[in-house]
Amino acid sequence: MSKRKQHSPEFKAKVALEALKGEQTVAELASRFGIHPTMIHTWKRALLEGASGVFERGGKKAPEIDEEQVKELHAKIGELAVANDFLFQKAQAVDRKVRREMIETVNPDLSIGKQCRLLSISRSSFYYRPKGETALNLALMRQIDEQFLETPFFGVRQMTWHLRNEGHLVNEKRIRRLMRLMSLMPIYQKPNTSKAAKGHKTYPYLLRGLRVDRPGQVWAADITYLPMRRGFLYLVAIMDWHTRKVLAWRISNTLEAEFCVEALNEAIHKFGPPEIMNTDQGSQFTSFAWTDRLRRSGVRISMDGKGRFLDNIFVERLWRSLKYECVYLHAWETGSEAKAGVGKWIEFYNRKRPHSALGGRPPAVVYWLRKDETQPDQQEQKVA
Repeated sequence: MSKRKQHSPEFKAKVALEALKGEQTVAELASRFGIHPTMIHTWKRALLEGASGVFERGGKKAPEIDEEQVKELHAKIGELAVANDFLFQKAQAVDRKVRREMIETVNPDLSIGKQCRLLSISRSSFYYRPKGETALNLALMRQIDEQFLETPFFGVRQMTWHLRNEGHLVNEKRIRRLMRLMSLMPIYQKPNTSKAAKGHKTYPYLLRGLRVDRPGQVWAADITYLPMRRGFLYLVAIMDWHTRKVLAWRISNTLEAEFCVEALNEAIHKFGPPEIMNTDQGSQFTSFAWTDRLRRSGVRISMDGKGRFLDNIFVERLWRSLKYECVYLHAWETGSEAKAGVGKWIEFYNRKRPHSALGGRPPAVVYWLRKDETQPDQQEQKVA
């Protein structure tokens, strides 16, 4: 039985930096470096969260987890019979991914099996090395994405039936996992009772009955799935609600909040903060990094009811146009190709593509015309 590799800090940093570049999907990086895809998410998040520590006084890096818990667990691992019950209880309080990283393959006192028992991890899962998504799953994800644009009310059961009718032998368990991976949520007539990420605050929906009649009054943001030839990426876009202009966007191979905050920072820097920002209740938009940036800019935060597709309908229509007119016409190999393709289309959308809701004029044209019209009024209100 092969021993688990002990990865050096240099190796972890190298993988995390490659993930940050966004040139390859997580599946491709996992295959390239011979590691578990979960490690890529963990190391990338650790790099993003700890990067600021490099510039702190003394170069002290912010810890990823509670150091006291980890020290306590490592100390207790050496105490065999007496500490077993204590370790089992303490292990439950530490994230499972962290516990897996704590197992030492070369330990003269404790076997891997005993360490797994002490840390409440199954021995088989410790040795398991899953591969990236298969070609079949990637093809299914592409079909799910296309069908979801047509029928955004399809849940797991309806999507499973649809794929079976298309000749695919799939079960609900697989489709549920793939739809979660794609961050797809069907619409509902009423908000359901599911919650955002644990510890994240949600905000009420502020747009009901509101007349949106000027640029910068309301912005909206959303995330969508981008199929690639060998894997997938995620795209976030920030749109001006009144003119439909895309103000900023970012592509990432993971779903951390940082790439959303980068797009938000760019939009605020270029156009100034809006009065209201509307999003869904996804963990990226309920994260402290996102909401704190908005609060510090004096922006009121609005969030859709859970699963309320129509509350953010304008961004959903953007995704539909983008995918049919650009994404589905290509099979991008790298993140650079995807960024170039999406960037070219968004430039076309903003500046040249006629928009039916704007009388056939492109969003950017209407944005700056309306901006010029409303600025004198706003200045007069400030003087008054």
